[in-house]
Amino acid sequence: MDWMLFFIFLASTGAAATTGAMFEPGEWYDDLAKPSWNPPKWLFPVAWTFLYIAMSVAAARVGTHEGSAYALAFFAMQIAFNTLWTPIFFGLKRMKAALGVMVFLWGAVAACLVTFWQIDLIAGLLFVPYLIWVTVAGALNYSVWQLNKDAAPA
Repeated sequence: MDWMLFFIFLASTGAAATTGAMFEPGEWYDDLAKPSWNPPKWLFPVAWTFLYIAMSVAAARVGTHEGSAYALAFFAMQIAFNTLWTPIFFGLKRMKAALGVMVFLWGAVAACLVTFWQIDLIAGLLFVPYLIWVTVAGALNYSVWQLNKDAAPA
């Protein structure tokens, strides 16, 4: 694996992670009704740390291969939607709009997984937990929106 390439991809995921620090869930989210299966708060930073490292390893594995242009384009697309979701949901408090972003994020992650898998099996497998997490996050986004339709956006 090219370590410099890994650190470049890790920096891109770090930029996405920064939105989580800038737009923390806070009291607004704490006060919303949530489904019984809502993950505990401590799980989010642990999961995202693992996922961002796994994504970066996967991208670094794929990035050195001939014909990886589409795979890397899907990586760029998914990290862009990943970065966009947090300020829309937690910053603007627009749960329905964030759900729309989540649909595009899920599609981009799925496309990234498939294109990575075609180039490098391990890279594809490293994206499986991310697709599972985004699926759960999408269901949570939808559930929280449905349970709090009267919550005013920012």
